[in-house]
Amino acid sequence: MSGHSKWATTKHKKAVIDAKRGKMFAKLIKNIEVAARTGGGDPAGNPTLYDAIQKAKKSSVPNDNIDRAVKRGSGLEAGGADWQTIMYEGYGANGVAILIECLTDNRNRAATEVRTRLTRNNGTFADAGSVSYLFNRKGVVIVPKGELTEDDIMLAVLEAGAEEINDLGEEFEVVSEPGDLIAVRTALQGAGIEYDSAESSLVPTMTVELDEDGARKVLKLVDALEDCDDVQNIYSNADISDEVMATIDA
Repeated sequence: MSGHSKWATTKHKKAVIDAKRGKMFAKLIKNIEVAARTGGGDPAGNPTLYDAIQKAKKSSVPNDNIDRAVKRGSGLEAGGADWQTIMYEGYGANGVAILIECLTDNRNRAATEVRTRLTRNNGTFADAGSVSYLFNRKGVVIVPKGELTEDDIMLAVLEAGAEEINDLGEEFEVVSEPGDLIAVRTALQGAGIEYDSAESSLVPTMTVELDEDGARKVLKLVDALEDCDDVQNIYSNADISDEVMATIDA
């Protein structure tokens, strides 16, 4: 799982940058709208909406924006789009597997954008099923370290169904089966432990270790894809070591 951990760390750092650019706000708002439309506008009875709202708040999305998104999604306010979730598959440098999850109101636009950004950045479009089999759906909770130890987290979540805890440097990643996600999140809350996000994610079953050149190419591709308004999440089996990331960051 080391590759996933390093990739998760990279994604988390990128999320901070995206938030500064304002890109993340729009994606978080989409998540809220879709969750409200699917499960209703009451966070108490809609765990997916609850987690989407919490993630938005952690990323400093204004409460007014969150409230309006809930109302649009639940039909209490006009203006909600007909968002559709579409998963595209592709390959990056060195055969790295890429899953691109789009939330869009225009399937043709999304497909064209994803294909163009892949081909212009050392990537290739793949047939459905050729990449997705390399990933499993998991529940993932990100917990900021602070003064916490891995044992603190373990004591809180072990009986709630957590499968493993990964050290991401400044955060811990708690992995579970998707059906245990709410129980794990609730157990953390019950223990008084703050978390940054709790959501369903796609975790690779095998990883591809990248050298500096390959890592730069893959990260450039991810940047290009994430800059697309229709792209909501990107999952990869890239394994970028701490040493390679340090060189790139420098």
